[in-house]
This record gives sequence, structure tokens and C-alpha cells, in this order.
Amino acid sequence: MVTEIEAEKAISTILEYIEPGQSNREGLDNTPSRVVNSWKEIFAGYHQDPAVVLSSTFNAEDYDGIVLLRDIEFHSTCEHHLQPFAGRAHIAYIPVEKIVGISKLARIVELHSRRLQNQERITKGIADDLEQHLQPLGAAVIIEASHGCMKCRGVKKQNSIMTTSAMRGVFFEKSDARTELMQLIRSTPLS
Repeated sequence: MVTEIEAEKAISTILEYIEPGQSNREGLDNTPSRVVNSWKEIFAGYHQDPAVVLSSTFNAEDYDGIVLLRDIEFHSTCEHHLQPFAGRAHIAYIPVEKIVGISKLARIVELHSRRLQNQERITKGIADDLEQHLQPLGAAVIIEASHGCMKCRGVKKQNSIMTTSAMRGVFFEKSDARTELMQLIRSTPLS
């Protein structure tokens, strides 16, 4: 396992690569340490367990409609270029016997986004966790994000948005369930 000191030395090497002969200037004092400390927060998802996040459930009390938490903002880091990407997630499920507190839905998004990622894996991972730990009638995840690797390098397309989805159970099998979900996602936000 790499130590913090080894990670800081690696950052120092990268700084020397970016700005040869200037890595000792005042503005870069302690930058390696600050970067490593910021990574503890940015990549905290590696130290969280979905089973723990989704373990606090409640009796669904015969509720059988869609439970949707939409517009969950998130930030992640692309594993291909180490560039940030950010957007919003919409996650839904139809309970059978148990519901989960709404903050847990936001936390499961954070768990998956706080890792080196690609958007497809975040989408699938959240849907997998909802299915495994809540055993709902259906689960759905839709993520819309803007990617730094598209904005500041390569094709440089500033306004592109990538959308991914995972539909499970009734959301996959029944078009009317998908239609209702999409209508709820597009409904006017509270003011």
C-alpha cells in the first residue's frame, strides 16, 4: 500500500513535470500535501459500504408507488483522464416491503461518485445496490453529467451532456412505469 509520504512525492514529481524548475516557488509550497488531503474527501467512496448505507430501512406500510429522489447533484473524477465530471442523478424504486430514508439515496450516489469512475459504472452500481439491498419491485437510475475531458481537452465541446440509465424490474418491463417515472422527473420543481 502506498503511504501518504510516497503519494506526496509522486505529486511533487508531477509538479516538476508540469512546471520544470519551478516546483519550489511559494505558490506550490505544501501543494503535494494539500492534494493528498483533498483526495481523501474526493475519493472517500472507496471506504464506504453500500450495505451499511442502505441498511437503515423502514416498513413500507403497503406503499406501492414510485419513490423518486431527483436532481441529486454529484461530482466525480473520470478514470481515463483524471478530469472532473459533474451532474445530477435521479434515482427511483418501487418498494415491496421496505423503504429507505431519502438521505440514504443521496449517500449511495456519493458513495459511487467519490471514486475514480466512468458514468456508466456509477449508474449500474447504484441500480445494483438498490436491487440487492431493498429488493424493490423496480429500480431506476438516470444520470446526466458534463465531463471535463470533453470541455477542456480533445473535442472541447462545452455544452455536451451525457445521459446514462439503468432500468430494472417493472421500470424495464413495463413502459407505463417508465413513462410515469419520466413524467415525475420532468415535473416542475418546488419553488
